[in-house]
Amino acid sequence: MFQSIRSFTVHLDGGDDAVFRRGEPLTGEVVLELARPIRVRSLSVTVRGDATVHWLENRSVGMNIVYNDYSDSDNYFKKRRHLIREDNNEPKVLQAGRHEFPFSFQLPEDTLVTSFEGKHGSIRYAVKVKLHRPWCTVKKIKQEFTVIEPIDINTPALLAPQAGAKEKMARLLYRNIGQVSLTAKIDRKGYTPGEMIPIFAEFYNSTYRSVVPKAFITQTQTFIARGTMKQKKSVVATLNGDTIGAKKRDTWHGRAIKIPPVGPSILQCRIIRVEYNLRVCVHVPGTSKLSLELPLVIGTIPLHPFGSRTSSVSSQYSVNLEWLRMAIPEQPEPPPDYSAIVSDEEAEQHMTPPQAEEDITGVLERPYFAYVQEFRYRPPPVYSEVDPNPQGSAIRRRCMTC
Repeated sequence: MFQSIRSFTVHLDGGDDAVFRRGEPLTGEVVLELARPIRVRSLSVTVRGDATVHWLENRSVGMNIVYNDYSDSDNYFKKRRHLIREDNNEPKVLQAGRHEFPFSFQLPEDTLVTSFEGKHGSIRYAVKVKLHRPWCTVKKIKQEFTVIEPIDINTPALLAPQAGAKEKMARLLYRNIGQVSLTAKIDRKGYTPGEMIPIFAEFYNSTYRSVVPKAFITQTQTFIARGTMKQKKSVVATLNGDTIGAKKRDTWHGRAIKIPPVGPSILQCRIIRVEYNLRVCVHVPGTSKLSLELPLVIGTIPLHPFGSRTSSVSSQYSVNLEWLRMAIPEQPEPPPDYSAIVSDEEAEQHMTPPQAEEDITGVLERPYFAYVQEFRYRPPPVYSEVDPNPQGSAIRRRCMTC
């Protein structure tokens, strides 16, 4: 049978690799190529974003197996536009040839969730087009697109150092063989894909067996439905340390592990979460591992140049400054007046003699800020270990540096 529709496609501006963010425009066009005239009731375009989860769990009940179905969904937005509509209940006739129908949507300003594809769920954004014709089945096409919700790691919470310590009594065949301990620290909590994470760690092996320290970056996908959670954990990066002999110590002075190209953390979805951790562990042969986990947040906006310095300083000096804020008065005492410290005679001795007027016609043609330093101010007082204006004993001494 001869087909009336040769092709029915939808194209988004920016191509298939385009990435969109909240508040941005989403534009494109629907292309319809016809071999002969057709009658159309409506041509509609819908853009929407949804999160869905689904999995099955089974359990045995006697001789039978019972399956429990867990599913849930969350809609972020849904917008629809009609490109063709009936006129007074009369279908519109499209002639043979190529027809292009542009469309435009504005993504919501509210926080969206980054696109995600997992084993038990997904977060998808798509443009769906429906073509309704009399006495014909509805023709549908769909084009998915990617949304990235920015995560800026240049925030105090994500620039804060992460540290921890753990110890464990190793056992072998129901008897203690010694204690294993570890402490670990990283400069900050937030990183972006491709960065190196320097690990500062110390291991102490008091057993009579050799142990092996390791570090992993793990990804945990959590799916939630009907009050039940389903998790999928995977290791995305590995770092192997050197063997630590019996009764020995070892230290990592910034040994680095690289973050592979993984998706950002997803922390604001009701039914899907994607979290990352740095796991430092010590493997003791014949017994369970000693493991320490430090939380990570994988962001999309990399560290600014000033952020690295802030992070390093905060990692070296973790001090609570509340006591300092309490010590500073709400209305500090104003500094003394210049004339109260330097007499007029001393000021005249150090004053620069007036200069003869000169032609500055050509000077003003140069940049203005280059001549700020040529302004003359009264000079500071001459330093002396002896106060030239001693105060009376009844008067409280004033700190000259305040």
